Amino acid sequence: MRRADRLFLIIHALRGRRTALPARDVAATLGVSLRTIYRDVADLQRSGVPIEGEAGVGYVLRKGSDIPPLMFTAEELEALVAGTRFVQAFAGQRLSRSADAALLKIQAVLPEALRERSERSRVFAPDFGQHASLKAHFDSVHAAIVAQQVLAICYADESGQVSRREVEPLALSFWGGAWTFGGWCRLRQGFRSFRLDRISDCQVPGETFADTPERGFKAYWKAIGAD
Repeated sequence: MRRADRLFLIIHALRGRRTALPARDVAATLGVSLRTIYRDVADLQRSGVPIEGEAGVGYVLRKGSDIPPLMFTAEELEALVAGTRFVQAFAGQRLSRSADAALLKIQAVLPEALRERSERSRVFAPDFGQHASLKAHFDSVHAAIVAQQVLAICYADESGQVSRREVEPLALSFWGGAWTFGGWCRLRQGFRSFRLDRISDCQVPGETFADTPERGFKAYWKAIGAD
């Protein structure tokens, strides 16, 4: 049995229960070891699935957390699957794990026919390791954008000229062949875009910045003609 199917069945077994379900019962039903069930439940909990309980006692979904089947069309589900596969291939590890966890939660409450249809999607975004440089520093830049932290980067321009910059990062963009992040460059005193694969060093000194009308996200968006 595939792990995705096993995780779905664990959640399905817990839905609607008023009493804790012993892990040994789940293990016997699925034909796996207790250790596997403990590990699977821990992974589901880390993904945000509201499972309460512990080994040796049993598990139950938190009261009031059960949700009805989501009303997606087959095409909408395939779009979600394709988007998740794209993120897994081209984005950073944190966003990839989050996309995978989100899809897991959606599939856990879908009718069986729609769940099976979503898993049969033939839209792929192969990685095979060739996108490593493309998405280098993605997690660091993404985290800095969310936390509004200044980045100190070592950056090479098109001619190979290297310079050190302090940048207030505002947004990540994917252009098909490269990721860039845009922000306020303190060296140039203006908005600039930086390709992630041209950054040789990326540090977060710990300084935060404010999203101001003059050099915040809306001003950057307008400056690049995307207003």
